[in-house]
Amino acid sequence: MPEPNAPLLSMLDTVAEAISEPPTRRPRRTRRSAKAAGTRHESATAHYLAEHVDDRIERRAKHGTRDRGDLSSVRAPGGGRLVGECKDYGGRLLPGQWLAEAETERGHDAALASFVVAKRRGIADTGSQIVLMTLRDLAAILTGVRPEEA
Repeated sequence: MPEPNAPLLSMLDTVAEAISEPPTRRPRRTRRSAKAAGTRHESATAHYLAEHVDDRIERRAKHGTRDRGDLSSVRAPGGGRLVGECKDYGGRLLPGQWLAEAETERGHDAALASFVVAKRRGIADTGSQIVLMTLRDLAAILTGVRPEEA
């Protein structure tokens, strides 16, 4: 004859098993995996812009301290060069830091304006990523003239 508390004991065993096993966590991001994610994001962004904007757009080679952005051959409607910086920080957004970096690289390239393409966590569609820029950069892209800083 089965024990009267068998269902309760079975449930307690299941709970005890679940508690004793450590929770499954995502693997920690290493420098190597972060670099690989960044490269994938840069390549996907360049491919998307080449397909939808201008087929000359591509990933740019790194230049160390004189880096000129991650994308080359990006142009404003009036023809001015744009610097594109791509960031994949696993869903974290650091707009101030990234916009400052993009501005430095805009200066290295003597470009009209700069922008940052940030990867959204869990969103694989490249066209659904977000773009960050200052209002000054937006005005420069729309008018072809970079407004002076106040």
